Amino acid sequence: MEPALRTYRSGLFVWVFWCSLGRLGMPLLLLLWGWCPFSAPAFKNTGIRLEADSKLPIMGLMPINKALAAESISEGILPAVQLATEHVHSKFLPNTSRLVLEWYDSECDNAKGLKAFFDGIKYGPKHLMIFGGVCPSITSIIAESLKEWNLVQLSFAATTPVLADKKKYPYFFRTVPSDNAVNPAVVKFLKRFHWRRVGTLTQDVQRFSEVRNDLTSELEKADIQIADTESFSNDPCLSVRKLRDNDVRIILGQFDERMAAKVFCCAYNENMHGIKYQWIIPGWYQLNWWKIAASINCTVKHLLTAMEGYVAVDFEPLSTKAIKTISGQTPQQYEQDYNKMRGSAEYSKFHGFAYDGIWVIATTLQRAMDSLKRMGHAQTIRDFTYMNKDLGQIFLDSMNETNFFGVTGQVVFRNGERMGTIKFSQFQDKVEVKVGEYNAIADSLELINDTMRFQGVEPPKDRTIIQPQLRKISLPLYSILSALTVLGMFMSSAFLFFNIKNRNQKLIKMSSPYMNNLIILGGMLSYASIFLFGLDGSFVMPNTFETLCTVRTWILTVGYTTAFGAMFAKTWRVHAIFKNVKMKKKIIKDQKLLIIVGGMLLIDLCILICWQVVDPLKRTVEDYPLEPDPAGRDFAIRPLLEHCENTNMSIWLGIVYAYKGLLMLFGCFLAWETRNVSIPALNDSKYIGMSVYNVGIMCIIGAAVSFLTRDQPNVQFCIVALVIIFCSTITLCLVFVPKLITLRTNPDAATQNRRLQFTQNQKKEDSKTSTSVTSVNQANTSRLEGFQTDNHRLRMKITELDKELEEVTMQLQDTPEKAQYVKQNHIQELNNILSIRNFTDGKDSDKPPMKNHHDSRSQAPWGTTLDPSRPNKDGIEDINSPEHIQRRLSLQLPILHHAYLPSIGGVDASCASPCVSPSASPRHRHVQPSFRVMVSGL
Repeated sequence: MEPALRTYRSGLFVWVFWCSLGRLGMPLLLLLWGWCPFSAPAFKNTGIRLEADSKLPIMGLMPINKALAAESISEGILPAVQLATEHVHSKFLPNTSRLVLEWYDSECDNAKGLKAFFDGIKYGPKHLMIFGGVCPSITSIIAESLKEWNLVQLSFAATTPVLADKKKYPYFFRTVPSDNAVNPAVVKFLKRFHWRRVGTLTQDVQRFSEVRNDLTSELEKADIQIADTESFSNDPCLSVRKLRDNDVRIILGQFDERMAAKVFCCAYNENMHGIKYQWIIPGWYQLNWWKIAASINCTVKHLLTAMEGYVAVDFEPLSTKAIKTISGQTPQQYEQDYNKMRGSAEYSKFHGFAYDGIWVIATTLQRAMDSLKRMGHAQTIRDFTYMNKDLGQIFLDSMNETNFFGVTGQVVFRNGERMGTIKFSQFQDKVEVKVGEYNAIADSLELINDTMRFQGVEPPKDRTIIQPQLRKISLPLYSILSALTVLGMFMSSAFLFFNIKNRNQKLIKMSSPYMNNLIILGGMLSYASIFLFGLDGSFVMPNTFETLCTVRTWILTVGYTTAFGAMFAKTWRVHAIFKNVKMKKKIIKDQKLLIIVGGMLLIDLCILICWQVVDPLKRTVEDYPLEPDPAGRDFAIRPLLEHCENTNMSIWLGIVYAYKGLLMLFGCFLAWETRNVSIPALNDSKYIGMSVYNVGIMCIIGAAVSFLTRDQPNVQFCIVALVIIFCSTITLCLVFVPKLITLRTNPDAATQNRRLQFTQNQKKEDSKTSTSVTSVNQANTSRLEGFQTDNHRLRMKITELDKELEEVTMQLQDTPEKAQYVKQNHIQELNNILSIRNFTDGKDSDKPPMKNHHDSRSQAPWGTTLDPSRPNKDGIEDINSPEHIQRRLSLQLPILHHAYLPSIGGVDASCASPCVSPSASPRHRHVQPSFRVMVSGL
């Protein structure tokens, strides 16, 4: 234990001291090393001499003791080195020059590796070169000090990218390509499949970070976009999820095999595998590395599913070309010899690079000897010392001139880096299959035919291919709604023709044909706007669409105002006539109604002009979330939808809706106020109310549904078109269909009213004023109630008179002496009845009670009876005889009935009677024009 402890302490001291002194301290360290009393025992049994009579000593560095170094590769390397030495001696170097390799065990430990190196410098022969260097840390330490020793180092297994820095490691070379050497191959592979967008996933280790940095530089030079760069320490799932969220399809991974199992487990859980994704990872993993999946949270089956199709990139251990190498053997022949010599020893993929490395050293020394001879120097390569810079520079230049075909391919250095061959393998059915190789010297990629296998019918896309798709209105839907619109316009044209043709008919004339024409015009404009709402980017150019945004808004707004403005103007005229009880006549001509409609349109134009000038409508294209392809293809659809919008769209729509809403409320008010005017030709209040109700409900529902279906142009257009068609059609039909039916079935219905009866004189006067309406509001509630009260009172009076008449009749039959009294009372009752009649006909009390010719003819007998100066007994007896009484009753009863029954509407004054003279009847007295209409049926 004591020698080993002293060895460790000495190595640690050297390492710390070297780090403190840097390069300038190397010679000093060498001198100090000889003075150390504890250094000599450390060199015991540290060298392995391959040739006893060596002439050209070479220092070999690598982990040799497998029990001490877990990364020992000596079992697979030493057979290749021994085979290469034999071939060099027998086929290349002269008999007087022989290579001698002395191996020093670095044990992949910095302290022990430095100690072994200094042991070789102090106690070994003057080594011409250093062959080896496996572990990155110790190799980089030694390589950094080589310039001070004028030693050239050639490594066959150090792949760390750190050593590629020629400013820091100018004397370092390697036959194995570095980890960075795969980056140009990866870029070439990406270009081959037209992948221009990638993402990187890197383990937080210096080795992988350096490769990632170099790869980033190569990708930028090749103009390949790096969509996302993710790194992880232990759990890669979050990074994998971010790559998926950023739509990364091609993932370039840099991690060891232990982390690779976790990465693919996360990829399976995130569904980042299959036909849409391609993973590219390092190819230097051990065979069947994925079997360690049992230690993670995925089953082997899931892991294999995610791994299927990945591409592994690594250097080619042996050339696949059947070409003789510098040794005279093909790579295949060498491999056979190597396997025989290796026997049961562990295989190393670096054996071919070690074999070619011996040949590189041999050719370098040969060129150095040739250079010395050519320059005429007296010294030879055997005269080399660690202080001889000239020979060290000759060795360096000779190494850079290396160029031959070895078992690993063409051996060429560029800035100390091996320009080798990179192999591409693909994981197919649990096995990695070689699919191509990249030649760094020729910068060419060669893929083996029919070996590259993708899970889809084509290589994955480097991104989700977004296919912009303009959501347009379906042509069949547009055709159907356009056909309905055309039918509506034909119907409007038919109504217009009907209105113009029958404009002189009383029914049409009294309903204001000019206003009817405006209603039809407004409906046709509303219909026309449907054609414009259906034109989108699939039919017109963007500039034309922007113009349509304004045009269709103007047409629909003006059409609405024209139609309902004319309708409400007509209703206002009826309201102004029949609700003005103080005026007997009110003439409102159509010109005034046109002015009203024009005022409404002027307000519309002011709003629309301000809208257009201040904040005009423009075409905007709205992007919607990606949608998968309905056919299942590997691309997504980006729906695009055109809109007509501006900056303050809600404000302008609010102004228009508010104005139209007030117009609708005004129409509702007029319709309610004129609901009791029952002249069909004048009053459309019932139909206006129905129109306003239907239009209001449909507009509210249509606006709400249209807003909710903003992203569905077909549904939105269908809703808008159907609302316009329904509102326009129902309005036109409610206005014109009743007139059409009435005119066809009952042309005189314009002047009929079940509650109003006009006299002949009134009809004549009405015909003179065809363009205006002159009438009295007989629907006045207060006057109607007054007539009903009078009617009831008169009926009660008639009942009393009937009883009195019956009583008088009985008295006349029983007591003739009372005849004079009865006659006088009867005449008084008749006068009272006529007075009541005069009251009902106009309360004209100035005219005397009317009498018929029977009354005048019966005055003489009554006068004779009442005269006391002419007593005539015979006359009295004759008058009171039964025959005279019966005759008088037959004459008096008709008089009574014709006198008071017409005043309550029981008998028409035109009824002919032998007892009544038409000229003397109260029904034929002159009535003032303002009271010509009689209320009947009370």
